[in-house]
Amino acid sequence: MTEQSTGLDFPDGVVEPDYDLWSGDVNVDPTGVFADIDDADNAWRTKARNFVLDEVKADIHEHWDKAEYPVHLIKKLGEADLFRDGMNVESREKMTPLAAGLVNMEMARGDGSVATIVGVQGGLALRSVLFCGSPEQVQKYALPMMNGELPGAFALTEPTHGSDSVSLETRATKVAGGYRISGEKKWIGNGSIGGVTIVWARDDEGKVRGFVVHQDAEGYSATTIANKLSLRAIWQAHIRMENVFVPDEDVLPDATSFKDTSRVLFATRLGVAWSAVGHATACYESAVNYAKQRVQFGRPLAASQIVQERLARMQSELASIQVLVMQATKRETTGELTGPQASLAKYTATRTARAIAANARDLLGGNGILTSNRVARHFADIEAIHTYEGTETVQALIMGRDITGISAFA
Repeated sequence: MTEQSTGLDFPDGVVEPDYDLWSGDVNVDPTGVFADIDDADNAWRTKARNFVLDEVKADIHEHWDKAEYPVHLIKKLGEADLFRDGMNVESREKMTPLAAGLVNMEMARGDGSVATIVGVQGGLALRSVLFCGSPEQVQKYALPMMNGELPGAFALTEPTHGSDSVSLETRATKVAGGYRISGEKKWIGNGSIGGVTIVWARDDEGKVRGFVVHQDAEGYSATTIANKLSLRAIWQAHIRMENVFVPDEDVLPDATSFKDTSRVLFATRLGVAWSAVGHATACYESAVNYAKQRVQFGRPLAASQIVQERLARMQSELASIQVLVMQATKRETTGELTGPQASLAKYTATRTARAIAANARDLLGGNGILTSNRVARHFADIEAIHTYEGTETVQALIMGRDITGISAFA
């Protein structure tokens, strides 16, 4: 039997072109808010951007699709000194709060999982030791974390205590030579890849204390959480601890109340806002590039009025959160940033990034649900940053208390 002709004569050019959605031709600073950044801060931004292009861009969608953690990046990020999140140590190049924000932005612009690796390792675990640890602990744990030689996790959230983490129930019982820790933690980035976990638990007096727990300690077990829709290229764990022994030398001396935990968390809240700007930037530039390259009805999408209106809306929203996080970072630099202001930045930036991502996904049509085309990954990952480091509702309650002078927390 011979194959019958369909009678259709397909012209040349029916193969869909590859779209370069990472093209650097898009103006992602429409108001020039970053134009006056000094050379030192801009150098940090450039370093982070180059890291993403050289080490992340090529295969991150494959890691994301397969839920594979690119663990090799921890060492490379440390070598590039990209874990510091604005914390300064002797003999290292100065890193300002603005530089830290720009690094967070560029990491998230590249990929949300990689940005979260930086946030967990540097912003939370490393910061806990630098803020609350002894000089000996800084040498033993913080510097190896900073160099990417030791993976670090931060274990605060519990299966039944997320937004109300202040009510954590993990117990640390004093014994000869140290403590025995029992309890569970959930959603702990880096908690199942080896290294150490900074565990927050209540001691015999009910005080919240910080402990450096080795992940190979007897009684420590961690299960990588599967079936995630967001941040698929970083592993987050459900941790169970049964009488895990922590020697006195691994108890953080300056972590003696939840106020110390909050001090670490407060320092990261703007980082999440900057990450939201990064995600929004990626979605916006992808949408602009696609609109210029995608041809329908004999012309680029960009030639359509409704498409230009969508792009203008996205640009307006992006510019607004860029200005917002820059202003908040200026106040952080001078020590004037308040908790409600940090909450306002995170609340607004993540909500706005969500809207930009949804618009970009829609503009890409069917191609918008392909993770290899960038936008779908960012669209999903924004759902995670909208929640972690304090949900939208918690941020709104912090803002509402400041607005009215009345606390509505239950």
